[in-house]
Amino acid sequence: MRSNNRIEIYDTTLRDGSQGEGINFSLDDKIRISKKLDEFGVDYIEGGWPGSNPKDVEFFERMERERLHHARLAAFGSTRRPNTTADEDENLYKLIAAKTPVVTIFGKSWDMHVTHALRTTMEVNLEMIRDSVKWLVGRVGQVIYDAEHFFDGYKCCREYAISTLKAAESAGASLIVLCDTNGGTLPDEIYDIVTQVIKEIKAPIGIHAHNDCECGVANTLAAVRAGAVHVHGTINGYGERCGNANLVSVIAALRLKMDRECLLPDSLKHLTALSQYVDEVANIPPNSRQAFVGRSAFAHKGGVHIDSVLKHSRTYEHIQPEEVGNSRRMLVSELAGGSTIVSKAQKHELNLAKGSPEIKAILKRVTELENEGYSFEGAEASFELLLKDVTGTDRKLFDIMGFRVIVEKRGQNGVLTEATVKVSVDGVERHSVAEGDGPVHALDSALRRALLEFYPQLANIKLTDFKVRVVNVRDGTAAKVRTIIDSTDGEQTWSTVGVSTNMIEASWHALVESVAYGLMRKEAEPPVNL
Repeated sequence: MRSNNRIEIYDTTLRDGSQGEGINFSLDDKIRISKKLDEFGVDYIEGGWPGSNPKDVEFFERMERERLHHARLAAFGSTRRPNTTADEDENLYKLIAAKTPVVTIFGKSWDMHVTHALRTTMEVNLEMIRDSVKWLVGRVGQVIYDAEHFFDGYKCCREYAISTLKAAESAGASLIVLCDTNGGTLPDEIYDIVTQVIKEIKAPIGIHAHNDCECGVANTLAAVRAGAVHVHGTINGYGERCGNANLVSVIAALRLKMDRECLLPDSLKHLTALSQYVDEVANIPPNSRQAFVGRSAFAHKGGVHIDSVLKHSRTYEHIQPEEVGNSRRMLVSELAGGSTIVSKAQKHELNLAKGSPEIKAILKRVTELENEGYSFEGAEASFELLLKDVTGTDRKLFDIMGFRVIVEKRGQNGVLTEATVKVSVDGVERHSVAEGDGPVHALDSALRRALLEFYPQLANIKLTDFKVRVVNVRDGTAAKVRTIIDSTDGEQTWSTVGVSTNMIEASWHALVESVAYGLMRKEAEPPVNL
């Protein structure tokens, strides 16, 4: 029995989402994401179109051996072709061969598509819809009908668009989904049209929105307000052109803003992790500004904002970040006030008063460095080192005596990069040389060689990413550059920053701080009795 308050979640990341530019899931990727979506609690997973490519055929074969605990797997396809019967249509047979409990087929709702894309008559199109749905209903557990371009069709020729829905309904479709395929409809139109459709169609209504007007999520929620009980979308809004309705935002809004039931009771707290997981598998950099789950979604920079949030989070946050598995961040910048520094200091077990000389000194130092081109928003490890330096709580683990980098090109051979590093640990000097694929790689290798005998913990610290940005573009080749280095010890990831008119020097500063922070995290101590 369907609850009027419950909204079904139909995920089409693996089919519609994979059509987005830059998205290319392997077969194993699709299997992994399917399992994660099932674990998360989506109701339907649209796995692909078995009539379109060999990978999707193999996916459904593999999924026969995989057990889904909550979600129902759906195969996707189209109605039969105009000049054949359903019983003769090869693609319909491929849908059945996928052996999924659900089949979703789409048909034309817009008269322009019928005459220009299909090149057939309006009546033949209605027969195609009826025949295909009826043929599938007798052979698969559930048939969902996607009314492609429905909203454009409705606005162009209301009576015909409605007749296509009635054709699918009369043939036995269990659910009819209205598709804003071109993504050009606005929320007020969606609400009005869905309201009218529900008066004429008895079958449950769903919504499938695209994001070409940046209204995919808003249109989906408008359809739900009008009475839709089933929503389509993709994780992180992947999809063709501008993408599909972002299920991440839809789910959070349904649960937290509209008080609708969906997914499993504890699904919401895993929303951020799911978003990051799918980005990782897709090899797509996460959108830090994505609503609800982005790294910046609950990041506060302005001093007034931070001061207020520390007193009461509702002052500048519409929900608690933990509700969607995210967390609050206080950014350090020249705009920060004393409250920001106090909050950061407390995190590192430093009890500083808001108006203390230490706080004023830290704020002054941050302002000076940002004026030079530094940015601590994405380099919190560098800020922590600065904090400890100003307050005199840092531990000197090593001193840098100097470094040298040689880049040499010999004939037709590749470029050779060699770095020399000299360090001192508790008065003991070490001189190390290493080659690398580039200056930063060579410097990293040489520094590690010089320090490893003193700090074996360094073996577990790895550099994972390196980014360079020009700070003052107008100065051309004499401009300052800011480098950010990301590192990890397998348990935590941290970022450090360096700035200089010389890219190698900027990288060196970030690299040295990365190693120092990693060793500090491991609670390394300067060696004795060397």
